[in-house]
Amino acid sequence: MKIASFNDHRIGVVDGNTVYDITSALPEFLSQLPRQRVNWLVSHWEELRSKFADYRNSDQALPLASVKLLPANPAPQHVFAAPANYQKHIGELGDRTVTKGGRSAREQGFFLKAPGSLVGAGEALLLPKGSQRRFDHESELAVIIGKRARNVPRARAMEYVFGYSCLIDATLRIEKGVAEEERSMRKSFETFTPLGPWIVTADAVADPSSLRNQLWVNGELKQDANTSEMIVGIAELIELVSSVLTLEPGDVIASGTPEGVGPLVVGDQVRIEIEAVGDMTLPVGECEQRAPRPY
Repeated sequence: MKIASFNDHRIGVVDGNTVYDITSALPEFLSQLPRQRVNWLVSHWEELRSKFADYRNSDQALPLASVKLLPANPAPQHVFAAPANYQKHIGELGDRTVTKGGRSAREQGFFLKAPGSLVGAGEALLLPKGSQRRFDHESELAVIIGKRARNVPRARAMEYVFGYSCLIDATLRIEKGVAEEERSMRKSFETFTPLGPWIVTADAVADPSSLRNQLWVNGELKQDANTSEMIVGIAELIELVSSVLTLEPGDVIASGTPEGVGPLVVGDQVRIEIEAVGDMTLPVGECEQRAPRPY
């Protein structure tokens, strides 16, 4: 099942080119907290599953092309990310490499991206106005956590997955010896984490450890790999994060990018597609205002 957040944080099931609005299946009090609808849905999925399965009886069926798709989860409590999780990506940035000595996510652990950096498939990725710095694309499979998880061994970790989404991890690159900002900050500019176009529930993805992961810029294929090439798999990532703190329903884990990362500039069109999950294309634009601290 494909579950989308759209327009004014309404919830729908996507089937083909149609979105079935089933926001009414959720409690009315969430109209006061519309950004929390997806988190509530995920945490109460067992009691909602049958209502969602009956989505074709929705009194609102909308053309998919007519709605604005928001982040697959607009307000996760955490967005975790795995650095250096594909062997061929390690070291490909040369002097701009942050993870040293060939270490991977297994040794480095995770870093955090700001949830406020999320945008959806119906929005744009915006670079800082007037910046002369390099900004890169990173194509990643996102894992959506389904229930509270603390100290979960990898043998049981997949029980805690609600579903999957596509994620672009846009990144401001360091300039060796000149500008070497912290990783979390460089990846947390507003709009730097496109997440979408929807959440595909885990039961609809037969083998998340063997999915083709691709990204194009202006129609040119830049990244093309398979999740089977990840150094730290999904189950181990959940074990790793949950050994440090509690994962909450709706939390997002970005599982790392393969080789082929490269620059984005204003005017580009960036497209990500992950097998069995979906695809989305976003324009790359520029912020309207110049920040008081330029980057």
